[in-house]
Parts: sequence; structure tokens; C-alpha cells
Amino acid sequence: MRFGRLLALALTLSIVACSSDKAAIQPAKLVSFKPSAKVEVRWKQSVGEAGFSVLTPAVTREGVFAADTKYVYRFDRDNGKKVWRIEPGFTISGGVGAGDGLVLVGGDKGEVAAYEDETGNLRWKTKASSEVLSAPKIADGIVVVRTGNGRIAGLDAQDGKRIWLYERSTPTLIVRNHAGIVIRNGMVYAGFAAGKVAAIGLTKGVVIWESAVSHPKGNTELERISDITSLPAVDDTQICAVAFQGRIACFDAVQGGTLWSRDFSSDKGLSLFGSNLYITDSDSNVLAADRATGSSLWKNDQLSFRAATATFPLDDFLLVGDYEGYIHVLKREDGSFVARQKTDGSAILTPPVTLGDGALIQTSGGELYSIAIK
Repeated sequence: MRFGRLLALALTLSIVACSSDKAAIQPAKLVSFKPSAKVEVRWKQSVGEAGFSVLTPAVTREGVFAADTKYVYRFDRDNGKKVWRIEPGFTISGGVGAGDGLVLVGGDKGEVAAYEDETGNLRWKTKASSEVLSAPKIADGIVVVRTGNGRIAGLDAQDGKRIWLYERSTPTLIVRNHAGIVIRNGMVYAGFAAGKVAAIGLTKGVVIWESAVSHPKGNTELERISDITSLPAVDDTQICAVAFQGRIACFDAVQGGTLWSRDFSSDKGLSLFGSNLYITDSDSNVLAADRATGSSLWKNDQLSFRAATATFPLDDFLLVGDYEGYIHVLKREDGSFVARQKTDGSAILTPPVTLGDGALIQTSGGELYSIAIK
């Protein structure tokens, strides 16, 4: 089956990234430093393990929502107290989306379910075209779901009926990934296989523009993989995306015109904050670049091969998780370490999400941490 090939390819890439003809590449050992900031754990809660899924939590003004493979939970924002737990009846594979009074989850057989955020009561349940590997998103009465076969669907938030469907052809081999979509200013932004990024109208699913971040190169199918496997970084004026074995590029968010591009490889992702772009590359090095020109500003290579997450900007800092469950706090100005916090020891697979003036982190072992930097 096609998805078997995708899984096999993902495993192949992991082996290629972590080994060589010489000796296995070892993750960087953690360096000692003098802390100049502190990670404050405000509260901690437990859900079940994520298994092979990459499950992201969601935060609204009303609450914090998270999932394991069997259950969806709501917690109090301020103290982490559990408000409710529900069982969708399918294996949750795509994390949690929330907004407009709904909590949304997707399943490994294409199930999509919407629940009332106050009570946990089911609003509707429907079926997408294939497994849901990322959290559904909602805006302006439309739920947007991306599936493992590359399709993106817009559903009516009231009843789950499909309003529009975006689909495109894909190469023979693609990297199985959990990249979802970003909704901003009435547009749905997403990166795809073969290095393409697109802006799709939220209300009707019409393609506004499509541009190439990277073009496949090489003689073999494996060498020619140049997929965008992470979320694009988007604000009101600019969108940036990065491809595995390819390039990084920034575009005008409205028109899609290329602002700049350069050779780069990342399967982790990137973030925009202020005048800078922050990127975690394929080897888990963390870099800063000028968002206007792409020129390099600094590089921290002390997390090499630690499976670092994409960066999460928080005031003057950047938060990065790793495979041993550490939260690393870097200074945005120069990338130096200022604090470090150990969680439960299981991998942190996704960057934190905003929670008030702090951040929320979910580990693959099922621990939720509400933190602040002091």
C-alpha cells in the first residue's frame, strides 16, 4: 500500500540521518552554562502516551485541550485541573484543534469529530478521505482538515458537511509527516510534497496562489525528495517555508511573490518573530536569519542530532524541546543558552503553544506542562 511505502521511507530517512559508513552519529552532549533565566512550572498534568502519533494540545480563552490516542481532555488554564474527559471511539492521530466553541480531533482511519468545549458533548462526526495526521483547525465557521494523502477539506463547523476539497498530484515517494495547515486572514497556508507552498481561500477552497520553495534534484527518487514536512511560518505580510533536502524561502503572504530563497534543509520547522526568522535544521542546529533578506545572524550547534523541535519565540527567548524531554531556553539575540528544564524524559515532538504569558508543552509520554520564563 502507498502509506506502507511512506512509512518505510520515513524510517529510511531516519536511518540515513542518524548513521553513516563510518560510525553512528551521536546526539550532542548537553553543555554546562550559567543560567540567567529560570523555567517556572506553573502546573503539570497527565494524559496517556502518544504512541506513534504526534499529538499537539490546543489553548483557547476558555481552557486547555489535549489528547492521547484514546481520550480528549479539557483542563483549567490557570491550575491544570481536569474539567472533562471524553472517548471518541477511534484512535486519535492528529492532535487537538479548538476555537469557536468547538474541540476537534482526527483519527487514523479518517474520522473527524467535533465536541462542545464547555461540556464535551458531541456536535458531529464525519469521515475524511484518509488518516488525519495533524490537528484540525477552525476559523470563521469552517473546520479545515488535512489528511495523509495530501488533501485539505473545508467542513461546515455546524454539521461537519464538506464545503470544499483541495487536492493535488503527489510524487511517487513522499515523506510521511504531521505538518498541518495555518489559517490567517481568511487564507489557509500549507506546504506540500515536491517543495510547493499554497495559499487557499478559507471560504471556498479556491487556490489564491502557489509557489515553489524548492525543486527536486538528484538521480534517484530518494535524492529527489524535497518535501515541505513542517508548518509554514506566517504573519500578516510574509510566509516562510522550508523543505527537506531543499531550500528555504519567504513569500509575500497576499500575492505569493518570492522575497528571497536559499539552500537549506529542515524537517523540523521555523518561526517568525520581529525582524527575524528562526529555524531548526535537519541536524537539529538552531539558526537565526534576517526575515527581509535571509542572511544568517547566528547559529547554535549545541543541540545537534538531539531531534530538536522547531523554535517557539517567547518574549526575549526561544524555546526548543528535544528527544530526552528537555526544554532548552535560548536568548533570541544570539542563540546562547539561558535556562534548561527536564520534563518526564520522553521526547518532545512538537514546539510549545502559547498559554497566556507562558507556554504549554506536551511530551510523547503524555505529560502536560504549563511554564513561564522568569
